[in-house]
Amino acid sequence: MQSIIRGADAILRTLLIIAATVLVICVSWQVLSRYVMPAPSVVTDEIGRFILMWFSLLGAAYVLGQRRHLAIDLFTSLEPGTPKRILALLQATAVLIFVAILIIGGLRLGLQTVAKGQVTPTLRLPMGYVYMIVPLTGGLMLLYCIDIFRTALGPRAAGPNDKEESLEDFIVDEEHE
Repeated sequence: MQSIIRGADAILRTLLIIAATVLVICVSWQVLSRYVMPAPSVVTDEIGRFILMWFSLLGAAYVLGQRRHLAIDLFTSLEPGTPKRILALLQATAVLIFVAILIIGGLRLGLQTVAKGQVTPTLRLPMGYVYMIVPLTGGLMLLYCIDIFRTALGPRAAGPNDKEESLEDFIVDEEHE
């Protein structure tokens, strides 16, 4: 399971870096073409919108896998044991419900859009393919939820933010500089 998670993390990191790079290039070209050239580029506007949508959703999946997602962390400082395990399971269950809605709703949206033949205005790509990022992201989040459940039910109850390092590791102590 850990090798699958590490592989998904590596693929997501690579995709996010590529998406961010392409997004910066598209937005820069859009600004340049709008203010310097007589006619703005409409292709980069559409590509930028779609990449931003994909980047946001894939980024949310990656953050969930890193256990840095939005969570109620009031009780994460609890000692390992039953209370921490219950909290981790409740949070993972809430995320799992959201993921189920994401997968079902995203599949429905993507398939309906493909069936209707809706295409993007400029690139003429099927919109259903653009929308398929929603169930794909849901599937990735499901993989990460399974890992969270596995960890929470394992011998050591991990809280939602217990990965390898904590926020305190990144805070610079001025006294020790």
